Formats: sequence, structure tokens, C-alpha cells
Amino acid sequence: MRIAIFGSGYVGLVTGACLADAGHHVTCIDVDPQRIELLRSGTCPIWEPGLDGMIRTNAEQGRLDFTDDASEGLFEAKVVFIAVGTPQNSDGSADLRSIDAVAQDIGNLTDHPLLVVNKSTVPVGTAERIQSLIDGAIGGRGAQHRVTVCSNPEFLKEGAAIQDFKHSERIVIGTSCADDERTMRDVYEPFNRQHEKILSMDIASAEMTKYAANAMLATKISFMNEIAGIAEATGADVEKIRVGIGSDSRIGYQFLYAGAGYGGSCFPKDVAALAHTARTVGCQPRILEAVDGVNTHQKTSIFRKLESLMPSMDGATVAVWGLSFKPKTDDVREAPSLVLVRSLLDAGAAVRAYDPVAVGTFRAALGTDAGPVVFTDNSFDALAGADALVICTEWEEFRVFDAELLASRMRGRVIVDGRNLYEPSRVAEGGFRYASIGRGVSEPAENLALLRADRPKAVSRP
Repeated sequence: MRIAIFGSGYVGLVTGACLADAGHHVTCIDVDPQRIELLRSGTCPIWEPGLDGMIRTNAEQGRLDFTDDASEGLFEAKVVFIAVGTPQNSDGSADLRSIDAVAQDIGNLTDHPLLVVNKSTVPVGTAERIQSLIDGAIGGRGAQHRVTVCSNPEFLKEGAAIQDFKHSERIVIGTSCADDERTMRDVYEPFNRQHEKILSMDIASAEMTKYAANAMLATKISFMNEIAGIAEATGADVEKIRVGIGSDSRIGYQFLYAGAGYGGSCFPKDVAALAHTARTVGCQPRILEAVDGVNTHQKTSIFRKLESLMPSMDGATVAVWGLSFKPKTDDVREAPSLVLVRSLLDAGAAVRAYDPVAVGTFRAALGTDAGPVVFTDNSFDALAGADALVICTEWEEFRVFDAELLASRMRGRVIVDGRNLYEPSRVAEGGFRYASIGRGVSEPAENLALLRADRPKAVSRP
């Protein structure tokens, strides 16, 4: 099947590469000519494990190509996916200007029957909006071919997107037309072989399903972060609580980890957009507002913990491990690390930061404030002369606690762990003051070899 995809960002590229890998012929369309040239040269503009190789392979075999010419991309296409961004407006609503622009292009340029599939995350009623714009453009030029619209929300996790697409738990299709459902079944037939994964429903329910899923996961995270605060105040251990409630099959273990707050391209804006939709139809989104409020507060928690352990932030050197909002991605949108680093700089601290893949995107997101930050090539160098270490992302390379390594490079003995990677008692035995999320502060043991008099001398601050 010939398929066109508007949008060559995260969702569009993963969708295009996976559909091409299954045998479809896919053309990805994007308004950014530089991005198109980058993709044509075999370079993937985003970091997602396995995606660059899949793009190159399918492009070389003629199943995947890229263009900034919408008419070229639409030529002979039977199905067109919309996978453009829907960022958050200042009032929390979804910005649909890119959706509208694509709908206008389809209506103005297509010259044959077509199924338009909206894969972007959008509020209920957007499919009707797209249909109206397309119909208006087609009618305005006197054409008569039929173009229909359906909803097919994405459920991709950054860092595991290819696995999620090819082996998804469910494929949601929202349509009011039996013919459109059959076409969508043909599109997804290669991914629906082992057992029935397709959930067919009305368009409004499909649009709402995506928002509800993300809001539910965000709620679990904020709930555990609120429990973590209560645990600290009462002397309980949130990690033991997590295991205790996660063992209940009605609750489960996923998304029960307390931490520095959620970020990324989906949860923050989708919770806000769903809350905005609720208010526009006269509903009060009390839980959604609380979820967002807890998360906003939680992102300041690691700085507050660090501040409480340091005699002064002014003039201190702080090592930061992990900048992306989660492992296996270079995405730093709404990342807790941004809140932390800006707070550190405002307080007069020097920052040495390391992340395996996200330095470039973090530097761009930080903007003019990136100047004072020293970005290192490895985690070891980030520790040089540091008075404290803060862990923001649970990359695997950070998971093993090595007291001797830390002591050999750091000047101070303070660790703030925003992802609860280490066992508090072991860190304390290593001679460090250790603050994590929902487990209080562990003080260092006395008279340890690591606290000997010949500990490393101070290193010049950057």
C-alpha cells in the first residue's frame, strides 16, 4: 500500500519506518527542507534506539522516502497519516495550527479518494474539524472525490518506540465507516497476526482514549510522589511501600516509582489539554489539576533537598548525572534536569553535567543560560571537584554505586538521588550524605577509610 505521512518528527518517523519495514511504500512529508535533506542523507534527526538503521535500510530498498513537496507525497497514496505536533497553548489547550495546515494541504492538493488517519494527540472533535477543512477545500475547487477521516492514536514509549509499534498491546481505530476500518486493518495486518489487537470504536472515544491513557499514567506517578512526601515526613520508606502496593494485581508495579517528576513530550501537555477540554464542556478536572500541581512541585524537590544539605549553594560545584527526562532518549522537554540546573545557576552554583545522548538537546533547551554549564564526555569527569552529585535520570551506567570512584573525584560528600537508584545504608557506609525521594536523608558512617585525611584536594572550579 502507498502511504503518506505528514510530519517527520518522533511519531511520524517511527510510524513511517515501521510501516515501510512491514512492506508498505511510505513517503514522509515535512515542511522543513533541512530535515528532509538530513533524512535523505541517511541521518536521523532524533535519537531512538534502532530507528536510524531502520530508516537507512528501508530507504535503500526503496520503501521509504522523504519530501517537502506535499503534492509529491500525496501522489497515488491510499492512506495519509497526520503525525504533526500539537504543543501546549498558554491556556493548556492543544495548539492545532499544524493539524489545520495539513488538512488544508490535503484538501487543496489531493485528486483521488483518500483515507486520512489522524495519529497526532488531539482533543475530541478534531477529526470532525479536519473533515470539515478538507471538505471545504475540495468543494471550493469544484472537485468531487471522497476523502474520509479516522482516528488512530499512538501509544509509543520513547526509548522503546519500535518495539511498541511492532508488538503493541492494542491498536485503536476510531471510525464511523466500515470501509475505512477494513483499510486500516490492511495497514496494520502485518502487526496483528498473533492475536487480535485492533480495538475498533467511534472517533470521539478513540481521541479520548489517548488522553485518558496518558493522564492515568501521569496520575500514578504524581500519586507516588505525593506518597513519597508523606513517607519522608512519617519516617516510612517509599520503596518498601511501592513493593507493598505493587504486589496487588489490581494496582501493579508499573509507574509506581517515586522520583523528580515526569517530563517529556506527552504527559505534561496531555494532562493540561485534557483538563482544558473538561473545563470547556463544564466539567471540573479536580484530579487532573492535582496531578499537574504535584508534578510541578516535585520538579523542585531535588534542588530543595540539595539546598538543605549544603552550607551554601553560592560558589558550590554540583555534578549532574542525566539530563533527558527518561533513559534511552535525548528528549529533554519538561525534564526535571532543566528546573534543577536553572535553580543551581540562579543560586550561584557551578554545574558540571553529563548525559550519554542528551547534551545537545539540553544545551539548546537551556539556551543562553547554557554558557556557565560545563558538559563532560563521561560521568567520571563530571565529578571533578564537585561538592555534590545530583542524579536526574536513571541511565543504566549510573546504577552501580562506587564509593571509591566518587570519593576519588569529588570534593564534597553529598548525593541527591532523584531516581532512588541506590540503597541508602550502602551509600551512608561509603561515607556520603544521601538524600533520595521518599526515604529521608542517610548520614555517613563514622571513621571510614574513605574519609581518611588524605582525601582529594579541592579542584579549581570551572
